[in-house]
Amino acid sequence: MSQLAKIFTRASTGLDAPIVTIEVHISGGLPGFSIVGLPEGALKESKDRVRSALINSRFKSPKGRITVSLAPANLPKRGGRYDLPIALGILLASGQVKPEVDITKIEFYGELGLDGLLHTTEGLLPAIIEAHKAKHTLVIPADDYAQCALAEQAKIFPAKHLLQVCEFLSGVGEPEQCSTPSEFQAIYANDFSQVKGQYQAKRALEVAASGGHNILLRGTPGSGKTMLAERLPSILPPLSTEKALQRASIYSIAGKILDSSQMYRRAFRAPHHSSSAVSLVGGGSYPRPGEISLAHEGVLFLDELPEFPRQVLETLRQPLESGEIHVSRAQQQVTFPANFQLVAAMNPCPCGYYGDGTSKCHCTQDQIRKYQVKISGPLLDRIDMVLEVPPLPKELLLAQKSESIENSETIRARVLDCYNMQLNRQGKLNDRLSPDEIDNLIILDKDNKQLLESVIDKLHLSARAYHRILKVARTIADLDHAQEVEQRHLIEAIGYRRHNG
Repeated sequence: MSQLAKIFTRASTGLDAPIVTIEVHISGGLPGFSIVGLPEGALKESKDRVRSALINSRFKSPKGRITVSLAPANLPKRGGRYDLPIALGILLASGQVKPEVDITKIEFYGELGLDGLLHTTEGLLPAIIEAHKAKHTLVIPADDYAQCALAEQAKIFPAKHLLQVCEFLSGVGEPEQCSTPSEFQAIYANDFSQVKGQYQAKRALEVAASGGHNILLRGTPGSGKTMLAERLPSILPPLSTEKALQRASIYSIAGKILDSSQMYRRAFRAPHHSSSAVSLVGGGSYPRPGEISLAHEGVLFLDELPEFPRQVLETLRQPLESGEIHVSRAQQQVTFPANFQLVAAMNPCPCGYYGDGTSKCHCTQDQIRKYQVKISGPLLDRIDMVLEVPPLPKELLLAQKSESIENSETIRARVLDCYNMQLNRQGKLNDRLSPDEIDNLIILDKDNKQLLESVIDKLHLSARAYHRILKVARTIADLDHAQEVEQRHLIEAIGYRRHNG
């Protein structure tokens, strides 16, 4: 007599977690164990792990033919997360476990060891969030509880062994209800109070942080470009719970652990200039997020920008505009969020000392030109602000730290005020304004129009560069609590653009 059981779980497809129904059928005939429904290598090996786990947990491995179907059949499935639901399906179909709970409202995840222990399974957080939306209880490995507990109010039963899960199905034990950790005052090791001088650079980074603008820092070695960039996250507003969960989900599917103490903190990713295009945008046979997605709602810092291969830098152009990255492979196509703030740093020439007022630089004009044109015009067009960072004078360098230097907390308060002003007015940061929204928000008088006309002619600005000047000017006006963009705001915004003609 044939027997059938159904168990529910979810697959991992980027940030999506489609429901997967695991059907287990045990029939008469020659013993066999087959898995259908587009399983990849690790999942095909599941039958050996499951058989050993059942035997070592004092259950019987059915003698008949076992057929496991993973529906929908056209969705690729991979990894060991299906071990536990397959094992439970076999136990239910063979009548060795008789559930006292409604298994149609429960989802199961976990890789099984040969001894029946449940091992950690990567990429669970998106599935946990979707399962909670469906009002389902979740059974997961106990080792994954820390990251999955980030999903607010989700009902989770953490288990260490297959036998513990069977006891839960028999009515022993209750799931735990998670609570999202409350927001906390982040303490940053890198603080703006540690930066001597560089007042113009600090002002520019405050403007960039307030409006979400991309910025390029140019200067000689040791002028403080990296030091300034590393302190940008300390003045950014904390993430909302929704954005924090999205970021945690990206880290989960990338196989990285993000604990609750880091949940609301903005990301700071600084890949080396030898990074490949795939490591930056994401990819692989089964696509995983790259550095630009790991920097979602945070900062992507590219130091020594011209040293990156040009084809790698060009991959940034589309996500800088759209805020997401589409990765297509033969097996599947996924979309990862990539709403990051680009901060880049570069030297003025190959040796780094061109224009510093000394005789250190011996680069020829041809060498300098070749170095600078490694960054394409279209990419520079997408950078809102370009700032020259001069070397620190020896008087400031040798001076004692002054208590009058603003710390990051003081600057962050102004940034947060400006940030909230933009969200209340338009529901987004100024950097994400469309041309139509810019025209509605920024009304220019005759004098300001003439100023911009002369700047467009002098700097040969594109339409995109023109709109980016207006976006920066709008942010400067917001920091000034001004209703209208005035000429002084435009002049400051143009000053951040004059090196990028």
